[in-house]
Formats: sequence, structure tokens, C-alpha cells
Amino acid sequence: MSLNGSFTMIRAGAAALAATLVLGAVAPATARDQTGAIVGGLAAGVVGGMVGSALVNGANPPPPPEYRPRRVVVEEPETIVVRERRGPICHYERRKEWLGDGEFTYRRVEVCE
Repeated sequence: MSLNGSFTMIRAGAAALAATLVLGAVAPATARDQTGAIVGGLAAGVVGGMVGSALVNGANPPPPPEYRPRRVVVEEPETIVVRERRGPICHYERRKEWLGDGEFTYRRVEVCE
């Protein structure tokens, strides 16, 4: 015995039959009865749940997507520009100059590389 789409149809039919029997077993509500709306809402929820699950379970899943290779992004290396020096680089430093035995002062001196 093979299990195919007809088995799910049998299950859906059995579920619908069970829902009909459950709804038929509920006593009819009168206009003054406050629980009529609750019972009706409950019955509608049960039937809707069964029908929804039967539709979801009976539906065939979509086929898998076709294979598509990923895009390959080739990045070109950045060009590095090395500039030559135009001349010597100079800066100022403070250097200690000794005036005598224990005395000194600081002077600004230009240092070039």
C-alpha cells in the first residue's frame, strides 16, 4: 500500500466529518442564552483550525529553487603612489645648552633630516 495524496484527502474528509459531529452534538442556543456567542465562536474556531490544517497538510511543498552560482566579485588592488621627497624635512626641537658648571638654558634648534 503506497501513501500518496489520496491518504491526505481521506484524513481531511475524516476531520470534516468529526467537526460536523461535534457541531451537531452542541445543544441549540436560544436568543436569551448568553453562552450562544461563546459556543458559536468556539465552534467556528475549531472548524477553521481543522480546515486550515487540512489545507496546509494537503498542499504540496514548492519545488526547491534552481541552482544559481554565486556572483564572483574580483576587486582590483589599489594603486599605491609613493611620492619622492622634495627636499629635507626640518623641524624645531628644544635642546639643553650648558652655560657653565651647573647652569644651563633651553634653546630652539632647527633639525633637518
